[in-house]
Amino acid sequence: MDVESELNEQRPLMTNVVRKMRSLYPVSDETVRSLRACVVPCRFPKRCLLIRAGIYCKAAYFIEKGMTRSYWLVDGEEVTTSFLGEGGIVFSMDELYYGKLSEEFVETLEEVEAYRIALTDLNRLFQTNIELANWGRIIHQNEYRRLHRSHKEHLTLSAKERYEEFQRQFPQVCRRVNLGYIASYLGITPSTLSRLRASQ
Repeated sequence: MDVESELNEQRPLMTNVVRKMRSLYPVSDETVRSLRACVVPCRFPKRCLLIRAGIYCKAAYFIEKGMTRSYWLVDGEEVTTSFLGEGGIVFSMDELYYGKLSEEFVETLEEVEAYRIALTDLNRLFQTNIELANWGRIIHQNEYRRLHRSHKEHLTLSAKERYEEFQRQFPQVCRRVNLGYIASYLGITPSTLSRLRASQ
């Protein structure tokens, strides 16, 4: 399903987005105004694809409300790679930084309110606004750390330990996301995850 409706808001507040940004880097009111001038408020239903593998999206999405997941298709199976909630930003890294087709899909897990920004505008802001460039650096640092920890946990922890660590790091995801997606992220079967939950 691929449905989008634009919201009729003349001045997007981006409340959750700005709060999350400022929790990572102290962006100024001027920078927030520059960002607001480039975004379009929109709404998506549950199970809507924001980004598709093999297709140029040409946009990124700041998530104001709702949750998304990213996944790869491997031999026809969906392999969940990450989850994102309020205040985050989703985009194709391949497209934004390398001008290549996305290798991932991003779908909404709930109804989502978001702010769409063209990748050309996002790149321009990164190049001309030091505050947004630093915010971008920090979100990538954090993402690298998450990926590094996830890789280490897959190599060194048991399924039970991986799930316990996931619960500790991402309690909101545990409360809001289908168990099958969490099992896919952890590299275990849904039945194994169900047994782990039942034993807690």
